[in-house]
Amino acid sequence: MAGTRSPASSFAHEEAGAVALALAMAEGRATSERIVRDCLARIEAIDRKGPRLLSVIEINPDALAIAKALDGERKAGRLRGPLHGVPVLVKDNIATGDRMSTSAGSLAFDGVRAPRDAHVVKRLRDAGAVILGKNNLSEWANIRSSRSVSGWSARGGLTRNPYALDRSTSGSSSGTAAAVAASLASLGVGTETDGSIVSPASICGLVGLKPTVGRLSRDGIVPISPSQDTPGPMTRSVADAALLYAAMAGRDGADAATSAAPDKPGPAAIALPDDALRGARIGVARAYFTGFDELDALIDQAIVVMKRAGAEIVDPVDLALPTYSDAELRVLLYELKASLPRHLATFAPGAKVKTLADAIAFNRANREREMPWFGQELFEKAEAYGGLDAKEYLDSLAECRKGARDDGLDRVLKANRLDALVAPTGGPAWLIDPVNGDHFAASFSSPAAVAGYPHLTVPAGFVRGLPVGLSFVGPAWSEARLLAFGHAYEKISANRRPPTFARRTTPE
Repeated sequence: MAGTRSPASSFAHEEAGAVALALAMAEGRATSERIVRDCLARIEAIDRKGPRLLSVIEINPDALAIAKALDGERKAGRLRGPLHGVPVLVKDNIATGDRMSTSAGSLAFDGVRAPRDAHVVKRLRDAGAVILGKNNLSEWANIRSSRSVSGWSARGGLTRNPYALDRSTSGSSSGTAAAVAASLASLGVGTETDGSIVSPASICGLVGLKPTVGRLSRDGIVPISPSQDTPGPMTRSVADAALLYAAMAGRDGADAATSAAPDKPGPAAIALPDDALRGARIGVARAYFTGFDELDALIDQAIVVMKRAGAEIVDPVDLALPTYSDAELRVLLYELKASLPRHLATFAPGAKVKTLADAIAFNRANREREMPWFGQELFEKAEAYGGLDAKEYLDSLAECRKGARDDGLDRVLKANRLDALVAPTGGPAWLIDPVNGDHFAASFSSPAAVAGYPHLTVPAGFVRGLPVGLSFVGPAWSEARLLAFGHAYEKISANRRPPTFARRTTPE
């Protein structure tokens, strides 16, 4: 790769995870205030200057004051939990009831402040985490256009991949992935409807967990689809992902889907034994391999590693490629139109945009700033749809459930008595292309996304300097088991390497 360079400033906690930072604070070697100051300095050096990732859309002006207060609580012997004093970055479609905007990257909500925290943000604050700032994202979580450029928003600009600045971060949790990969914070919260956590996590060399829909509340998150939306952790290690997931998980009266979740395990209850793969039955979803020989060879190596660790490998299993993609898009667009006004009425009551039709009109009136690269044909298609009582919607939803669950994951997992399925998360990062939009290749995101089941990606290695991920997918509510499998594989493989901030991957 051409023009590899390192950030200009040093950072005392670079690559240190939340577990290590918590230990440093417990032993008196660091304070939350010092850690937050270091993070802010690194954001200035790398995100604003240096490589200029543009991954952080807004910094919490109260972060240092919050950190100082938490240090005071620690000194007084009051600890809120393992995240006490640890900085966290959250995607800018997740409401924070503070002085920061919640905009989904749109200029329509620049300066619009939520009246209260999203449920997962409140849980993080109660756990002692410092909300450091908000992350850039693919505007409107990548539901505006089929030719979108992942990582771009009118409010935040274009987020760059820290492993290669001319390559995509994928999306829509683009800024969260880039920021955590570049050690701007140890913990990040993304959201996913289909691929928006696991794809950028894979492409940026991270651990990403898309939980079962309903395990984490969606209250306060700018919606696309109540059938598929969920927040989830994006971190540099499985242990950190488990901590962040446990802190956010819990039932919420404002999100009916959480009533179906089993009782939340406490942080200590998510066991991560190094030998978790021993005796596990793991199925290999060969239909989702990419056809890129170098990448697929890495996944084959990972399968060998898991077999040596005691896993029983079933290779292959007959999980077919999705036949329900068109139905899925219809479901998302119907649900977007129906759910957006309810969210805005609660979390953006002062905004001029109150419906999807208002958003479309705003974008047309601000075309030069909002639509310089791509349009809003998906918004317009959604606006033309009817309500959630429409036969087309109900038939599409039934087709998705049958294809992804009954004839898909449920059938394959049960027939083969599997604990999890594995496959490549997707291909390596593609070149940024504002003319044609994203160049998505193979992806393993849809089966779990459409079914609403958990999906964990962990680093699987590098293809020509670009990170790729290994996916673990399991049945509903199996997050703890997937995290244990991912941790065991991570311990053996040690595939993560920090980014190089290469300027370009093509010849000069």
